[in-house]
Amino acid sequence: MHLSAAENLPVSRAVPALRAALEGAGAAVLAAPPGTGKTTLVPLALAGLALGGAPAAGKILVLEPRRLAARAAARRMAWLLGEAVGGQVGVTVRGESRPGTRVDVVTTGVVLQRLQSDPELADVGTVILDECHERHLDADTALAFLLDVRAALRPDLRLVAASATADTGPWARLLGGAPVVETEAALHPVGTVWAPPPRPVPPPHGMRVDPALLAHVAATVRRAAAESDGDVLCFLPGVGEIARVAGMLGGVAADVLQIHGQAPRAVQDEVLAPASRRRIVLATSVAESSLTVPGVRAVVDSGLAREPRTDHARGLGSLTTVRASRATAEQRAGRAGREAPGTVYRCWTRADHDRLPARPRPEIELADLTGFALQAACWGDPGAAGLALPDPPPPAAMDAARATLRALGAVEDGRVTDRGRRLARVGLHPRLARALVDGAAEVGARDAAQIVALLSEPPPRSAGDDLTAVWRALRAQSRPADAHAARWRDEAARLRRSLTRAGGRGGLGDDHVAGFVAALAFPERVARRRGSGYLMASGTGAELADGSALAGARPEWLVVAEADRPAGSASARVRRAVVIGEDVARSAAAPLLETVEEVAWRDGDVAARRVERLGAIELGARPLRDPDPGRVRAALLDGLRAEGLGLLTWTPAAVALRRRLAFLRGALGEPWPDVGDAALLERAPEWLAGARRRADLARIDVAAMLRGLLPWDRAGRLDEYAPERVEVPSGSRVRVDYSAERPVLAVKLQELFGWDAAPALAGGRVPLVVHLLSPAGRPAAVTADLASFWREGYRAVRAELRGRYPKHPWPEDPAGAVPTRRTKQSKQSKRASGS
Repeated sequence: MHLSAAENLPVSRAVPALRAALEGAGAAVLAAPPGTGKTTLVPLALAGLALGGAPAAGKILVLEPRRLAARAAARRMAWLLGEAVGGQVGVTVRGESRPGTRVDVVTTGVVLQRLQSDPELADVGTVILDECHERHLDADTALAFLLDVRAALRPDLRLVAASATADTGPWARLLGGAPVVETEAALHPVGTVWAPPPRPVPPPHGMRVDPALLAHVAATVRRAAAESDGDVLCFLPGVGEIARVAGMLGGVAADVLQIHGQAPRAVQDEVLAPASRRRIVLATSVAESSLTVPGVRAVVDSGLAREPRTDHARGLGSLTTVRASRATAEQRAGRAGREAPGTVYRCWTRADHDRLPARPRPEIELADLTGFALQAACWGDPGAAGLALPDPPPPAAMDAARATLRALGAVEDGRVTDRGRRLARVGLHPRLARALVDGAAEVGARDAAQIVALLSEPPPRSAGDDLTAVWRALRAQSRPADAHAARWRDEAARLRRSLTRAGGRGGLGDDHVAGFVAALAFPERVARRRGSGYLMASGTGAELADGSALAGARPEWLVVAEADRPAGSASARVRRAVVIGEDVARSAAAPLLETVEEVAWRDGDVAARRVERLGAIELGARPLRDPDPGRVRAALLDGLRAEGLGLLTWTPAAVALRRRLAFLRGALGEPWPDVGDAALLERAPEWLAGARRRADLARIDVAAMLRGLLPWDRAGRLDEYAPERVEVPSGSRVRVDYSAERPVLAVKLQELFGWDAAPALAGGRVPLVVHLLSPAGRPAAVTADLASFWREGYRAVRAELRGRYPKHPWPEDPAGAVPTRRTKQSKQSKRASGS
C-alpha cells in the first residue's frame, strides 16, 4: 500500500528516461528537486522493486553524504516495501552494517573505504551519488574514484549523479557528456515573507551568532505558527543555536523537535514520520535536501550556515558561521511547498538576498585535506592530478596535507607506505588513526579506542573542557544515557575491533592515557603555560575559555584536543584539553623535540644559547661559549633592523657628514654614496667585523665608516662640493646646514654687506639659501638671490630693524658698505684706542 502511493511521486515520470540513459550511455545526471522521490523511489525502480520494468544487473548502491540521511533513506525504502532494514534494502554507515540483497544505502566515507580494498565492486551494478550538489569532499572523491573504476576495471558499472538543483552541467561533463534527466517539481506555490530583525544585528563572527538574531528567529517561528497551519520547519546553523532557540519557545502550542546529525534515533524517526500533533522542527542543513519532513507548511530561515575553515599554518580547524547562499535559501524554501501551498519567512531583507553568494563553496576549497590526500595516495595518485574532480584541491592545502602525512609516516617520497594504508583502513582522519594505532601500544587498545572515539566526535559543549573528566563520566555510565554516549560506545567498540595487536602498560593515570593519545593526534597542540595563557608547540597562543574547569588549577602543561581561532584573534580558544606532564609532552610529541644552537637578537642584545625546544616551546637553554662569528654578525644586523641605526653612536660630526653626503647623493647621484637607513643596513656586514654585542655597536666610528663609503676620486672633492663651512665677507666661517631640502647659510645681515651672491654648491649646481638674521640672531629675511635682495628687499628690512637695533649700522647702500660683526659704538671705540 505504501509503495503504490509512492509510485505517484513526480520522479516516477522520469524513470523511463533514466533507464534509457543508463542503457545507452551507462551514466546519467538526474535533476530532481527535494520531495520528488529521487532518493527513495529511483533506487527501488532501478532494482526492479517499483514501477515495473526489468531490474538492473547487480546491486544498487546509494551514496549519501550523511549518516542520518543514509539511515533515513534505508528506513523509508524498507517501509515502502513493508520490510525491515536488512532485507532487500540495507544500510551501512560507520558503526552499523545491515546490508541488503538488492539496495544498499551507504555513506560516501564507507564507500571510499570499500573502494580502496575492493575497487571492482563486483556485486554492484549501479551507483547513485545522491545530493551531489552539496559538494561534500567525500562525495567528490568517491565520484572521481568511481570514474577511474569505470574507465579501467568496470566499463559496465552504471553511474547516476543525483542533484536537487538544476545546475547539472558540471556533472554531465564529468560523466563524459552523460544525458541529463530532469524531473519537474510537483511543488506547491511558496510565498515569501521578508522578516528582518527590527534593528540591525552584527554579522556572524566565527562560531558566534548574535543573541538578538536568535531571539528574532524564535519570534518569527511564533509568528509563522500563528499565521499558518501545519508544521513549522526552522533552519539554524548548528546544534547550539537550535538548543537556544528551543529554549525561547516555551509555552508554544506544538511539540518542539530538534533534528541534527547528533540527534537520537528516536527523535530522527519522530521527525520523519507523519505526526498526530502539530510540530515545530528546528533543524540544521541536514533537512535542506537529504531529509523530507512531512507536514511542513511554513519554513523559517535564519539565513545562516556553517562552513569548515582550516588554518594550515597553525594546524587548527573549525567551523565558522556564514551567510547562506541563494541556492541554499531556495532549497530551504521549497520544504514549505512539499505537500500544499506554504510560506517561507526569511530573516533578512530582499536587498540582502540579492547580495548573497549564488551557491555554497565546495568543501574541497575549505577543508583540511589530509584525509583526502591519504585516500588519493592509497589510490595511486598522491597529487590527485589525475582525478576527475569538479574542482581541483588548493595547492597550499595539499602541501600542508602532504607534510602532515610525511610526519605521520603515511607517505614517503610521495608514495603511500604500509603504515599509511593501515591508517587509511581505520576510517578516521589520519591524525586520529595514528593516535589509535600508536596509542594502543602505550596505553592499551581499549583505552586508546575510547579516547580516539571521544576525539572523533566531541561531546556537547555542556560537557565541559576537561576531556579526562568527560571520559570518566562516560565510563561511569552503566548504559548510554544519551545519544552521544551511545555513539561513543559503538565507535569505541568498532575502533577496538580494528586493532590487530593489543599491548600497553598498566597502571597509567587517566590524564596520562588521555593526554598521551590526544598528543599523538595533535602533537603541535601540546601547550605550556605562558603568562595568563598558553603557548602551543605550533607557536600559536591559546586561552582557556571563560568558565573553564581547567582554569583554577592553572596546570603547567596541556594538550589541546579541540580548539578554534575566533575571527580576528591571534590566539586559539581552547574548547577541550587534557592536563599532562612534561614527560607525556616529550614522549608523545617526540618528533617535535630538537636541540639547536641559537644566535639571535633577543631583548636588546645578542643572545647565544644552546636551546632545547618542543616545537615553539622552549624547554631549557644554556649559554653558547664560542658562537659562529657569521651568525653573530647576522644577529647584530637583525638588531639594527629591529631597533634602527640609533644603536650606533652618532656624534655631531657623524650626523653632519651624513647630511652632507645625503645632499650630494640627491644633487648629483652616483657615485656619491647612498647613506639612507636601508643602504647603510645593506652594507652593515662590511663594518660589523669584530662586533659581538650591543656595546660594540656603540664603539663603531660612524664618521670613519661614512667616509669609507666615498670613492677615492670623490673623497678629495667633498669639502669643495659640500663644504662644512663657508667664509662670508665679515671674515666669519659660518656652518652650512644640510638638514633641510636645500642647504642653508644662516648669518647676520651686516656680515654680508658688499656680497652680491652666495656660492653655489655641488659644483655650482645648487645655490645656497641664505637666512639673513637680525643682530639678535632672529630670522629677518630668506633669499637665494642676494643681489636682488639688496635692490628690492633690503629697504623694508632696514626700516624695521633700524629702530629696533639703533646701535648697529644700517647703511642706505649695503652693496658699498663694510661688512661687520660689531655695533657702531664698538667701531668708534676701536678707532679711538687706535689713535
